[in-house]
Amino acid sequence: MDLISIIGTILAFLVIIVGTILKGSTVDALWNPAAFVIVFLGTLAALLVQNHGKVLKHALRMLSMVYRPPQHRPSDLISRIVGWSEISRRQGLLGLEPQIEAEPDPFVSKGLQLLVDGGEPEAIRGVLEVDLETREAIDLAGAKVFEMAGIYSPTLGIIGAVMGLMAVMQNLADPSKLGHGIAAAFVATIYGVALANLFMLPMAARLKSLINKQTRMREILIEGLVSIAQGDNPRQIEARLQGYVA
Repeated sequence: MDLISIIGTILAFLVIIVGTILKGSTVDALWNPAAFVIVFLGTLAALLVQNHGKVLKHALRMLSMVYRPPQHRPSDLISRIVGWSEISRRQGLLGLEPQIEAEPDPFVSKGLQLLVDGGEPEAIRGVLEVDLETREAIDLAGAKVFEMAGIYSPTLGIIGAVMGLMAVMQNLADPSKLGHGIAAAFVATIYGVALANLFMLPMAARLKSLINKQTRMREILIEGLVSIAQGDNPRQIEARLQGYVA
């Protein structure tokens, strides 16, 4: 679990709740069913119109990455690649077959399989780069779902506020309802802006950062496997791959 992300999410809720109390209002004032329907269900409706079902499902699966991010350790990957290079020099490329079966990452196992099958270096690079670009595009589409939610929700919050004020205008003859009605109208704005800036947009940015790191790891892997296919010295491979590590 990523403790920082969990703390950030909890703090986001506390900011709204504590801020409301410090401003002299009550927590109950933050709840408004009509505003909830307009902002949250309205945002969902917009996302359903924009995206295919597969994209939305993938986005939901990616949400867990915010709190359980994959571990990206370039130095560990480089050490593994150097180890594979040493095995291939001692036992030949077929000596890497046991590594394929033990590898949980489909991308890594695919690369090793291409290597063991005796593929030409540039052929291996071509196949894996296509796979890399496809996977990256799918993941970025999933992250964009949260980004677009962060764009739609503030606008829907404004729509909810305007609709609430319309209801207030219909009750101008009863001054006792005006204060409560105006307060309820602006709850929709709070929902929309808070959903966007405290949750959706930060999540989208975090996912994009993780995707970029994953892409960099796969670029290291591709370069390493191509180097092994070319028969490069393990020390040369390690020195070349260290250039990817900031």
